[in-house]
Amino acid sequence: MLADRIADRQWSDFQERGYLRLGRAEVSEIAGLQRRIDEIMLGTAEIDYDEVMMQLDRSDGPDSRPGPQSKGHKGATLAYRKIENLEIDPLFLAYLQKPLFRHICERTYGDETAVACYRAMFMNKPSGLGSHLIWHQDRWTALDRDPLVTVWTALDPATPENGCVQIVPGSHQRLLNPEQGSGFLSEEMAAGIAARADIEHLEMEAGQVALLHNHLLHSSGVNRTRQSRRAFSVCYMEAATVCTSGAVYPVVFGEGALAA
Repeated sequence: MLADRIADRQWSDFQERGYLRLGRAEVSEIAGLQRRIDEIMLGTAEIDYDEVMMQLDRSDGPDSRPGPQSKGHKGATLAYRKIENLEIDPLFLAYLQKPLFRHICERTYGDETAVACYRAMFMNKPSGLGSHLIWHQDRWTALDRDPLVTVWTALDPATPENGCVQIVPGSHQRLLNPEQGSGFLSEEMAAGIAARADIEHLEMEAGQVALLHNHLLHSSGVNRTRQSRRAFSVCYMEAATVCTSGAVYPVVFGEGALAA
């Protein structure tokens, strides 16, 4: 069961390494999220699909690519790659507003800072599919400041065989290409990272939760198994963040926060 707070020693470890294993959520809670995301994919959930970004994974073969990222349901299938805006669903909203996650945001941004959800996102690598994600640090050119923390919850076992996240501990302490802003590396830089000996596979069991610094170098491969690799990823940012596109992001902690 997840605690409501993390100890000072744990926070120091996170600051040094750029990630922290937080423990395991309740079995019933994870089972509820698993059922709900399958309902959303199959089109049977009571949710406003016009407000949910849904992207199908690649169809098949090494040269196929994921479908477009756009709002709306795209067919009853469990082969979605990405689903965003899940904060509009009461079950996912209640989960992302857990006391532990509020405490993490307070330690990151300050006790009095209102916090918004940049994205509440389901990520999936369906059985035998999944898309390769190249090495990068999470950054956003349209925002006037980078969101700093993401909470990543495994909804399935995550293993090297089914495309678990790979990380380079401590790599959050330096931006590799600060002038670019997007965080994605050149092919040459990515090849250099892939050859490093300190890469760690973030293997997790269903229900386990990790805190990730958004500048932590990470990557993931394809799914070579019959086991899907589903996860719920929530990126928290200062509510005062300004987006050049004019986008407004929902407040989840502080004055005006969404209510589940």
